Amino acid sequence: MYFICSVYFIFFLFLSILSFFFSLNFMSTDYSLMLEIELLTLNSCSIVMTFLFDWMSLLFMSFVLFISSMVIFYSYEYMSGDLFINRFIMLVGMFVLSMMLLIISPNLISILLGWDGLGLVSYCLVIYYQNIKSYNAGMLTALTNRLGDVSFLMAISWMMNFGSWNYIYYLDCMKNSFVMGLISILMVLAAMTKSAQIPFSSWLPAAMAAPTPVSSLVHSSTLVTAGVYLMIRFNFSLSVNLMLFLMFFSSLTMFMAGLGASYEYDLKKIIALSTLSQLGLMLSILSLGGYLLSFYHLLTHALFKALLFMCAGSMIHNLNNCQDIRFMGGLVKFMPLTISFFIISNLSLCGLPFLSGFYSKDLILEVMSMGYMNLYIYIVFFISTGLTMAYTIRLIYYVVFGDFNHFSFNLISDEGLIMLKGMSGLIFLVIMSGSCLSWLMLSTPYFICLPFIMKLMTLMVIFIGGWVGYELSLFSINYSIKTMIILSSSLFFSSMWNMPYISTFGVNYYPVWGGDKIYKNLDQGWSEYFGGQNLFLSIILYSKFFSYFYYNNLKIFLVLLMVWLGFLFVILF
Repeated sequence: MYFICSVYFIFFLFLSILSFFFSLNFMSTDYSLMLEIELLTLNSCSIVMTFLFDWMSLLFMSFVLFISSMVIFYSYEYMSGDLFINRFIMLVGMFVLSMMLLIISPNLISILLGWDGLGLVSYCLVIYYQNIKSYNAGMLTALTNRLGDVSFLMAISWMMNFGSWNYIYYLDCMKNSFVMGLISILMVLAAMTKSAQIPFSSWLPAAMAAPTPVSSLVHSSTLVTAGVYLMIRFNFSLSVNLMLFLMFFSSLTMFMAGLGASYEYDLKKIIALSTLSQLGLMLSILSLGGYLLSFYHLLTHALFKALLFMCAGSMIHNLNNCQDIRFMGGLVKFMPLTISFFIISNLSLCGLPFLSGFYSKDLILEVMSMGYMNLYIYIVFFISTGLTMAYTIRLIYYVVFGDFNHFSFNLISDEGLIMLKGMSGLIFLVIMSGSCLSWLMLSTPYFICLPFIMKLMTLMVIFIGGWVGYELSLFSINYSIKTMIILSSSLFFSSMWNMPYISTFGVNYYPVWGGDKIYKNLDQGWSEYFGGQNLFLSIILYSKFFSYFYYNNLKIFLVLLMVWLGFLFVILF
């Protein structure tokens, strides 16, 4: 067990460091490398396995591999009681391999291998704990992602018009063509399902049924970011109308997820909804034309979100698998180091100055403020940022401070040393990576000219959001919690605007009901009466009639003879 974990850990860590230094080299020399391996030629269309190595793909690969190595190291202790830990580690390895294929492929056929690989392995990981809840979550995840896969396959078939599936050649030169516009629409749809934008959002919190190390990997740098990465690659071919469409839905997702997290009580679901909010932010800034900023936030977010899930996993592990934040409290006394990491990564998520999240998030909000979008977008962006701070302060208030509320299950053990080492590998990057990446990636600094009030707007919104979050989450024995006053609204917001019901019961109910009606009225009804059953009854009737003739043929002959003679007698006389 220890051997396979250590092999994967060392291998991923080595590859991560190697690709990081290659990325720096490619970035400084502005160098790209493309390898093509032709597999098959069919009707002048070549199926080619293509690998594109540029600074962007190498840097993203290094981040994914580094997070994966830390997650596997962390899993050694977290999954230590599991009988099939080798299978688990191999599934994680396959997951990372699928992501690598997706990152380095500028070819739709080879991307499909990684894209479908992610969907398949994520299903296997979500149903890892074999119970009804996991199976339902796995099916919802798989079927929602299949919608995106269908649009991906349609884009592949449309791209046969170009004679090649290397989309990177056609992004600029075919930008205004009808076919490229159609392919872009299909790609946006695929990215929206993979990155769980409205109306495909309900699978993302459901995927929390997977083990926490998987959640850490999925929600930071692999499955959910695949759609954003694809959009970053495709951004040159998106038309203005398509960008506005993406802008509207991603900003709505960002707002909805922030609101949902402020009313949720499941620790992992709160962090999952915060991921959804950040994905909305990435796609929003991408649809404003800032694809580099989107990529920058993607990298910084991957680090602090991975650490946040690892801290949550450590708490759940030490609280005997309790995930409800109402049972937690005062954990800073029992798990000081884990809670320190937890608070740092949470504040980085909020964009507190000089942590890594601040550099990307503040820049995104200032670039958006300097743009020419309407007031709706401006308000949604800043309210969503305030909500991020609100649900973070609420989470910290419930989990970290106050008394320990888990009296009946007071089973806190010591902090796991191996899990702490895994988290320690990420904490320095969570603090430092924002500034380092801004020096590396942004070769010329963005010059942002804003009025003083608008410049301070981000900080003001953060502090106002923090205060609102604290006020909403205050609770004690003799204190009426504020969300209970508006209970129906609280239930509506916490259920992500009823989206899980719409995408499960809403999709299932009417087809099943309709099928029942068709079965009873058509299949067992009129079609049966006029179809097979009617034919069967007719054949029985005719066969009885003919068998009657067969058994009584002499009598019938004599009767007919008498009738015939009677006719003759009448005619003649």
